[in-house]
Amino acid sequence: MCKGLASLPNSFLERAKELRAMLGSILQNSTWNLSWCKQGKNKATLEECLMWKESFEKLLSSKYGLCAFTAFLVSEFSEENILFYFACEDYRRTKSAIKLPAKAQTIYDEFIGSDAPREINIDHETRDITRANMLEPSLSCFDSAQHKIYMLMAKDCYPRFLRSPTYRDLLRQAKPSTKATARPEQQRKV
Repeated sequence: MCKGLASLPNSFLERAKELRAMLGSILQNSTWNLSWCKQGKNKATLEECLMWKESFEKLLSSKYGLCAFTAFLVSEFSEENILFYFACEDYRRTKSAIKLPAKAQTIYDEFIGSDAPREINIDHETRDITRANMLEPSLSCFDSAQHKIYMLMAKDCYPRFLRSPTYRDLLRQAKPSTKATARPEQQRKV
């Protein structure tokens, strides 16, 4: 569990566990995993935490940054955004054309359909485009919706994360890397 999650109420922790269970195959097949975020030697360094401020892409490309951002979204009850984004990434890596329709329908039913349990916030036009794409699912059928959600996270959730107590706590608790804390004469020898 992410270090930031440890201070959240039990209801948030339960949602985080639900998030992990729901991601299932995505977590197994992706380059990140919530279990990676457990306290211990895999904590982010201060330099890494500061790097997250540079861009949303740098935050998402950091395993610990992604974990901290996901924990933040869970705390705001908006984890459907990151879930949808990575479900689309996983879908795009599907090798078998036979599996595309079933995987596409699962994503559509979970995030886009009229009674979707984790409905994402996209405009009517994007929803219609995605619905039309579902007639013949391709690897790009969710591109428009995924882009909208990415932009929503980059322009809304990401700045709020950087201003959040969660991020400030991570900065306070992060340790400088051993390279950054070495004395200048030690660094020259490297």
